[in-house]
Amino acid sequence: MNHRLYRCRENRVLTGVCGGVAKFFGLNPTHVRLLWIVGTLFGGFGIVLYVGVAMIVPLEPSTADHAPEAALPAS
Repeated sequence: MNHRLYRCRENRVLTGVCGGVAKFFGLNPTHVRLLWIVGTLFGGFGIVLYVGVAMIVPLEPSTADHAPEAALPAS
């Protein structure tokens, strides 16, 4: 199984970073968002880290990108 960190397409508020991190670690996205807010309030590094992750981590591939060729209609 390919276990990679992606920005989430479904569970996103801004760019999908917290949803992707939650999915990667098997956590609740709301808890990750709250931790991110606390990290931002008590140190300020949360904003810089969020922007960095949003720029570096790719967006989760859509389900159409992973469709098996046998399921595609014949042309």
